[in-house]
Amino acid sequence: MATYAIGDLQGCFKAFSRLLGQIDFNPTHDKLWLVGDLVNRGPHSLELLRFLKQMDETDHCVVIVLGNHDLHLLMVQAGISSSHSRDTLQSILHAPDCDDLLFWLRHQRLFYHQDNFAMVHAGLLPSWSISQATQLAQEVEIILRRDDYARHCAELYGNEPHHWQESWTGSKRLRVIVNAMTRMRVCTPDGVMNFSYKGNVRSIPLGYLPWFDVPNRASNHHTIVCGHWSALGLYQRENLIALDSGCVWGEQLSAVRLEDRKLFQVACGE
Repeated sequence: MATYAIGDLQGCFKAFSRLLGQIDFNPTHDKLWLVGDLVNRGPHSLELLRFLKQMDETDHCVVIVLGNHDLHLLMVQAGISSSHSRDTLQSILHAPDCDDLLFWLRHQRLFYHQDNFAMVHAGLLPSWSISQATQLAQEVEIILRRDDYARHCAELYGNEPHHWQESWTGSKRLRVIVNAMTRMRVCTPDGVMNFSYKGNVRSIPLGYLPWFDVPNRASNHHTIVCGHWSALGLYQRENLIALDSGCVWGEQLSAVRLEDRKLFQVACGE
């Protein structure tokens, strides 16, 4: 039995299929951890969602955390957000099984941890421990799983506030949780997030640093598995496995076997 963590898929179903073949994935014995951004920008988001939903419901071998593109899809369907010119979501939104697919999608996690590993799409704020992050993610997950979730989606979306305050309730609290876990790349040592920066680690604005480099980060005793930051690329160290290696941009799709940190990659170009 092996556990494979795989980077941002973004609708690149063909590359994903090749990667599963390379690792000789066996759904009856192995597990997949997917770091989010299952959909959008790539060409086969609908086929990918259908495949993952069936795999999850049949073999129960997939663990998924939601990314910003996955939430964008849910917000577009809820009427909270508009499609962008580079979106490739229409095939899902017009599919006869759209409601079933998005019901399944919004029942996925925002954060997951097991043993000494934890998985989130983007990152964790410096003050958040693993146990606190689990509780905070559940606050958002409860809303997404409600039958009337669309009425509450506006509470989850917005650039403000960009820092955490434990006493906050309502939309302020929920937006910080969503933004940190699905959008953050850099922040100040005090946890103020910058959502506009998407470049590499050499050009980070003054006063900011990669979220995982903040001194005394409360979650640094776990290995965080994440994606989201394509300009960072594949990056591994003792307590971090960052897996967005730019598949949707024609680079590579990456998987890491968690038991021994062995890397597997396939070229992309869909």
